[in-house]
Amino acid sequence: MNIIEIYEKFPNKEACITHLEKVRWNNIPTCPYCKSTKQTPMPEESRYHCNNCNTSYKVTIGTVFHNTKLDLQKWFLAISIILNAKKGIAARQLGRDLQVTKDTAWYMGMRIRKAMYQYGDLLRGIVEMDETYIGGKPRKFDGKNRKRGRGTDKTPVVGMVERNGNVKAYVSYKLDSEKLQQLVRKNIDKDNAILITDEFKGYSRMNKVLPHVRIDHTKTYSDGWINTNTIESFWALLKRGIIGQYHKVSDKYLPFYIREFSFRFNNRKIENDIFSGNTILRTVGV
Repeated sequence: MNIIEIYEKFPNKEACITHLEKVRWNNIPTCPYCKSTKQTPMPEESRYHCNNCNTSYKVTIGTVFHNTKLDLQKWFLAISIILNAKKGIAARQLGRDLQVTKDTAWYMGMRIRKAMYQYGDLLRGIVEMDETYIGGKPRKFDGKNRKRGRGTDKTPVVGMVERNGNVKAYVSYKLDSEKLQQLVRKNIDKDNAILITDEFKGYSRMNKVLPHVRIDHTKTYSDGWINTNTIESFWALLKRGIIGQYHKVSDKYLPFYIREFSFRFNNRKIENDIFSGNTILRTVGV
């Protein structure tokens, strides 16, 4: 949804709360502490009093909106802006768009990213797997050519993508055969998938886990259907976003930025608005 649609569909705080209650509770308020539906409305505070455990609650408890002092409409706008920004959006720009400070915009962005978990079934069919390296010192420094990728101070990231499907990516400081096989078992349906990788030695024993073909990039980048073009396209999006928008990301927060790009990639084919059904539940962390 674009900004105009957000303003039209959610013109005020009450409209945002009404929508969240419909999506989260199906319009039957449920206590998040004891799961009771016996409640007394407290409309002036947009809360409910649970008649079972004698506590009060509101629909935002347990979501990225928990304890927020910002207008919910600004949160909805932030979610829409972040999901529509294919290569991400800087905190300063988000702050200008929402008329909040840079620090507030960064806080909102991180809360939203933390809610973007890697959901979905195991990857099936033709699955491409590759590793990339993010951050660290630039390749050229003080006029000297530095190594690229392995053996540098960059952070290694491993990704797997199903052809015409979803991507899953993780920071992985170990890239040995055991660790890569562990990631494959966790994320790929080994009985219903064919794995495609490059010639990196960490993939050399992957055929013990599932059918595996390799492509030698020193000779060709594509041999018919045997290529890793899809995962490399995702790496291009991720790197352009980090370099062009965020400029520098620490190891501490890199996993959350990877979540953001993965979530956006995996929801790229949604035809309805992002605030309907299960999508909003995942986005706000319900």
